[in-house]
Amino acid sequence: VAEGAGIVDIGGVKAGPGSGVDVAEELRRTVGFVTGVRDRHPGIVISVDTWRHEVGDAVCVAGADLLNDAWGGWDPELAHVAAHHGVGLVCTHTGGAVPRTRPHRVAYDDVVGAVVAFLVAEAERSRAAGVPEAAILVDPGHDFGKNTRHSLAVTAGLGELVSTGWPVLVSLSNKDFVGETLDLPVADRLVGTLAASAVAAWLGARV
Repeated sequence: VAEGAGIVDIGGVKAGPGSGVDVAEELRRTVGFVTGVRDRHPGIVISVDTWRHEVGDAVCVAGADLLNDAWGGWDPELAHVAAHHGVGLVCTHTGGAVPRTRPHRVAYDDVVGAVVAFLVAEAERSRAAGVPEAAILVDPGHDFGKNTRHSLAVTAGLGELVSTGWPVLVSLSNKDFVGETLDLPVADRLVGTLAASAVAAWLGARV
């Protein structure tokens, strides 16, 4: 916040495989933290990364403004939670991947076309569920249900998603496609992250 962030994204479960985190534990990790951030920074937009509607409901009560559904509508009730609380929703493309799994031999005839078609449908479903249209964002989901070639293709073709009119969010920090492209470990991916983010902004990404 001190460095100028307009949105902070809070998550209680890492995206990758690992030890199990049930609903109760995710609630324990996130709700009090969201409450604290809301109290200390009343003007910041608080986003919470969760695919579970139970968590979404609790963090909205605690003061969240945006639900970041990074697992592509795995729990379709999350959109209804966002609608009930009048908060925003990030719709993400994952190719149907199970939460917290890594892509394995994923194939697309046209990955950009698949991303655009899914996200337009998901954004329209969310709007129909009652999520405020102005508060819906779409995320192509780099590395989620995609290998490095897919993530690079989605980056290059981001203009097609932007042209749908739905505001585009990208989340690229230190991702595997950056590391594999440049053959760099996580700790050395800052420049690659900035380059990919700059390209995404140039092509019209909003967040």
